[in-house]
Amino acid sequence: MNTFENIITRRSTKKYLDKEVSQELLEKIIETGRYAPSGGNSQSNHFLVIQNKQIIAHLVKMVEKAFSQMEITENMYRSLQNSINLSKKGGYVFCYNAPVLIIVANKKDYGNNQADCALALENMMLEANDLDLGSCYINQLKWLNEDQKNLSYLQSLGMKDDERVYGSLIVGYPDTNDGKPLRKPLPRKGNEVTWL
Repeated sequence: MNTFENIITRRSTKKYLDKEVSQELLEKIIETGRYAPSGGNSQSNHFLVIQNKQIIAHLVKMVEKAFSQMEITENMYRSLQNSINLSKKGGYVFCYNAPVLIIVANKKDYGNNQADCALALENMMLEANDLDLGSCYINQLKWLNEDQKNLSYLQSLGMKDDERVYGSLIVGYPDTNDGKPLRKPLPRKGNEVTWL
C-alpha cells in the first residue's frame, strides 16, 4: 500500500490473538520509530519493548491499582476518567491483552519529549499497519509518570532515572475474521481546515 493508503486505513486495534509477533517484524517496527523526526535531531527516545507476559501482567495490575486510587476531577480528560472508573470496577487491562507493549520514554526535562515520542509512535503504528499487524496508542503509563511505584518498576526494567514515559503502543495480530487490522476509514468529524 502507498503512504496515503497506509495513513487513511490505520485504525486502533483493541482485540488481539494470543500469538507472538516475530522478532523480525518487531525490529522493523522499532526501526521506523528510531527514524522518526526529533527536535534538533536529538534522537533521545528510549524504546522499551516488552514481550514478556509476566511483566505485562504485572504492569496491568500496577496500573489498575494506581487508577483505582484516583478520583475524577472536573474537566478531567475523558479517557483518563474512563480508566479510573474501569479500574474501580476491577479487571481493567489498559493494554487490551496485546502480546507486545512498546513504551517510549524520553528525558523529563527535554522540551520536545512528548512530540518526539508521538512522532515515533505514529511511525511505528503505520509500519504495523503495513505489516498487517494491529496497534493502538496507549496513554495510561504517561498519566502515571509520577506514581512512585510505577516509576520504580519501569526503572527496574531499564528506564533511566531522568526519563519519563510520554506514550506507549501495543502491537499484535488482530482478532478479526481475516486476522488483519480493520482498515475501513472512519469519517472525519473534526480537524478543521482553513485554506487561505
